[in-house]
Amino acid sequence: MATDPKLRTGRMARGAITGLAVAQAGVAHLGHLVRRKPAPGEVDARQAEHEAELGRILFGALNQLKGTALKASQLLSMEASLLPEGVRRELARGFHQATPLNRALVHKVFRQEFSRDADDLFQRFDPQAFAAASLGQVHHGELHGGERVVVKVQYPGIAASIGSDMGLIRHLLQGLRLTSDLLPGHDIVDRIMTDIEHRLAEEVDYTHEAGQLQWFGEHAQLADVVVPQPVLSHTTRRVLTMQAVGGLHLDAWLATQPAQAARNRAGQCLFDWFMHSVFGWHRLNADPHPGNFLFMPDGQLGVIDFGCTKPLSPAFTDRIARVWCIGLSEVAGGDSTPLRQAYVDLGLISPSLSDADFEQQLMPALAAIRTWQIEPFRQARFDFANRSAFPVLTAAHRQVLTRALIAVPPELPYFDRAFLGINQLLKTLGAEVVTITPWIHSSFKESRHV
Repeated sequence: MATDPKLRTGRMARGAITGLAVAQAGVAHLGHLVRRKPAPGEVDARQAEHEAELGRILFGALNQLKGTALKASQLLSMEASLLPEGVRRELARGFHQATPLNRALVHKVFRQEFSRDADDLFQRFDPQAFAAASLGQVHHGELHGGERVVVKVQYPGIAASIGSDMGLIRHLLQGLRLTSDLLPGHDIVDRIMTDIEHRLAEEVDYTHEAGQLQWFGEHAQLADVVVPQPVLSHTTRRVLTMQAVGGLHLDAWLATQPAQAARNRAGQCLFDWFMHSVFGWHRLNADPHPGNFLFMPDGQLGVIDFGCTKPLSPAFTDRIARVWCIGLSEVAGGDSTPLRQAYVDLGLISPSLSDADFEQQLMPALAAIRTWQIEPFRQARFDFANRSAFPVLTAAHRQVLTRALIAVPPELPYFDRAFLGINQLLKTLGAEVVTITPWIHSSFKESRHV
């Protein structure tokens, strides 16, 4: 396995990478515009091809930058409100590009953080990482006294590169916005990049993650969910030690061919975890990557990564519930005023948007997404094996949304990302889940009498 990737650290070298990508995107968009006008049946295919080409250009630049830029690629790939499907699919390749550190650098991190080698700090420490990600890697260990732990070690230089990398990516995205019609306005791009920069700053501070592990361990208690606790004496900003949780990641667990009842139980854990997080605890673990869950032998679910969390205000979650309840209760041709007001309250659209534009343009553009969002809640028990794919918007509908959406509420990208991720996990599981919840369906009943 290759180790110790070389980061391009020079400002000019890294700037040249982004500048070249912007130029390549401009050439690609010009080529898209001057090609012969497609036949009606070729429009969507031509658009998908163009999105994928821009996605490859963007990912190529971020992959060369490595480090926090590669992590940003992962986060951007989940921004359904910012980037079209073809671009996001290419950026998702960032989930598979991690390269582990060599042993010498691992021990260097421990000497810098603890003034001791890992072999002195632990009774046993495996210098060979068993998992690697864009910001750090994970090792097996054992404390003096025999308790098994896992130890997350951050790559050197990661934290220092956040500000410069985010500046480069902002420049890259704004260049893409000016040379294509695939990105929303400057303010939305800037807000999402500010949000990603804030998240990365939290993710590279492992003492913050240790605090989140403690918070969820104390407040987020479900019978079948296990949250490992940190070992604070062996934790710093760049090293996180936590209790080991026995279990298998999703693909390995599915390879054991679990019975449908076991799949259903695991799926119910995932669904309940998400719903309680959003509407009960108002704090979201916003990185629902399959690698962040362990399926345990006794049927419990381990949640093991809390580098990305987000408090959610009750006002925000109430408005999300309201949008879903309106969708569950509305009838064809009915009054669209409640839905329009719900989107105004969320801060997505301007109060000055006319009723005619809302009904004739925005509602058709949003229809597929709204239908997808509430699909599991239309029946008491939903089989996620039959879950519809997340809708791919037409170019025309995406342009309508780009014009109409005035802002992205700061909590919404976290919520959308987590909801999409949980649904993907449930579909992969093929789980049948009870989806009746007091937060949605009690409000649904009340909404019918408003």
